[in-house]
Amino acid sequence: QVQLVESGGGLVQAGGSLRLSCAASGLTFSSHAMGWFRQAPGKEREFVAAISLGSGTIYYADSVKGRFTISRDNAKNTVSLQMNSLKPEDTAVYYCAAPRIFTSPTMDLRKYDYWGQGTQVTVSS
Repeated sequence: QVQLVESGGGLVQAGGSLRLSCAASGLTFSSHAMGWFRQAPGKEREFVAAISLGSGTIYYADSVKGRFTISRDNAKNTVSLQMNSLKPEDTAVYYCAAPRIFTSPTMDLRKYDYWGQGTQVTVSS
């Protein structure tokens, strides 16, 4: 079955950096767009970034634009999220997700069929 496993979360001071990774198995990774979402306590899950099959199309939430970078390695079946200049408001559980095969990247979480278990990111002020 499809498995998405996130890693790289942790505790960091404001202004610091973290790099999240998501390892995918059980799907033809290069045929799926990939996305990152996050959910803070008491809030709804929200879009962070998405990337197309060949990395030619990338979307970011306005709140992370210029600070976060999404990338993928189809040879290694991984998608990463480099997070710089972190702010306390970035504190959340971060999830990677995949929509159906051969669909375009999207900010709409309803379009994502597969989800990881999440990794906690905590940014202290």
